[in-house]
Amino acid sequence: MLYVLQKYLMFKGIFTELKKSCFHIVLMGYLLLCTHHINSQDLHYSQFYNSPIVVSPALTGIFNGDQRYMFSFRDQARNIPVPYLTFTASYDRKIYPKSNSNGFYGLGGFLNYDKQGDSRLRLINLNVAGSYSRILNKKNIITLGLAVGYANRGFDPVALTWDSQWDSQQNVFNESLPSGETFDFESFSYIETALGLNYRWQSSDRTKIDIGAGAYHLTQPQSRFYNSVEEDLPLRLSLYGIASLELTEDLDLQFDIMHQRQEVYRQLLFGSYLNFYLNQARGKDMQFRVGAGYKTTGEVLFIKAGFQINELFVAASYDIDLSEFGTVDVGSPGKGPEIHLRYIIKHVKPKGKFKSCPIF
Repeated sequence: MLYVLQKYLMFKGIFTELKKSCFHIVLMGYLLLCTHHINSQDLHYSQFYNSPIVVSPALTGIFNGDQRYMFSFRDQARNIPVPYLTFTASYDRKIYPKSNSNGFYGLGGFLNYDKQGDSRLRLINLNVAGSYSRILNKKNIITLGLAVGYANRGFDPVALTWDSQWDSQQNVFNESLPSGETFDFESFSYIETALGLNYRWQSSDRTKIDIGAGAYHLTQPQSRFYNSVEEDLPLRLSLYGIASLELTEDLDLQFDIMHQRQEVYRQLLFGSYLNFYLNQARGKDMQFRVGAGYKTTGEVLFIKAGFQINELFVAASYDIDLSEFGTVDVGSPGKGPEIHLRYIIKHVKPKGKFKSCPIF
């Protein structure tokens, strides 16, 4: 009974402080849930927090460690003729100024590759990202991030078919017939630009909240395959919140929510998982995570699980389309697996050289 009372008082204290410090986080979550949603355009992941720099450059260097390697892969709609394949590789690290113990820098880079449909519409995007994190006090930190890079988007018209290739005399489709379609170019390049802001509240290594925003395509470059067409790449805005709470010595609970908008397109997803600490001995750390999420766009449910051994983490999820289209035997765009791999390097810092900060 005494143990239960102690846990109750501990949780009550945590929630009271959260209420005082982070009231606007609850407000943002409410606004996100009240937003109208339809499909998003840019590449995305159901486990967005496992590919953080894609969401916001302000998440560069925001992790427990010194160097971080991350790989993400998503294979979607493999059973129908318009499959989607997405891959992201990223690296980031912290840089500690010698003369200032109230902040640190983050530096990294990431590569995006995305291919869609019979036309093999592809995106290759290589970026450099940087951030500066200001430590306000023991529990609060704010980060500003920037990213710039090179992107190329193109397609292969060879695999496409057109109505003009239908031979009405023979009543058959004939690929050798001219398509009648001409394109000024089959690919175009542009400079990618991005800006992000992140706020973190953290009372312990396992109880923390991140809330922030990221904006990509700031300059809204030209996005077209015809010279006669004036089409800009719309700004993509991402709003997100990630909260982790230590429930017991061996169990954590995480909630996550993200809303993306790009011109008239919308996407909202949210989820949660339980994180079980199987072993917390130094050098033998083992964790297991399991949870689920939901995308209001397309009525997609996804289940997810992850396993961590020391600094190596692997996570996987699978999207299940609950819409009417998802019941078709051939599959739907909402179905597909997603895999993430992460490895973090932690350096032993000389005693007294760096200020000890409880949030990292």
